[in-house]
Amino acid sequence: MLLRPPRVLLALVLAVLLGGFLAGCSSNGGGAGTAAPPRTTAAVAPTGASGLPTVRAADLPPEARGTLDLVARGGPYPYARDGAVFSNFERILPREERGYYHEYTVRTPGERDRGARRIVTGRGGETYYTDDHYETFREVVADGP
Repeated sequence: MLLRPPRVLLALVLAVLLGGFLAGCSSNGGGAGTAAPPRTTAAVAPTGASGLPTVRAADLPPEARGTLDLVARGGPYPYARDGAVFSNFERILPREERGYYHEYTVRTPGERDRGARRIVTGRGGETYYTDDHYETFREVVADGP
């Protein structure tokens, strides 16, 4: 079975390679009085402690904020699999020992099953959100300035 590299990692590698290539092409050729044009970088989402893109809790869909409230209260959870160990097989989240992460369903309006959205929490208090069934994650950061 071939493992497909996560899209985020692939995009990051391409951005670094392209950025290095473009930086090498930006020399001014030694012309007197000419300055190299300023380098611009693409806007990149801020990253949290995990190095993953972040999302403020207030910017999550209302269903995800509801799931966060349930997790903070300790339940009750609407789905039997809520609170199950998340094994991080995709290895997108920081690597930790088995049992470190737990997952919770974020209801998706119009879906008959659990849908693709999840909140994953770590034993250290970290929280992650995925809306594409573990293809990508964003670290949930506290609201505030």
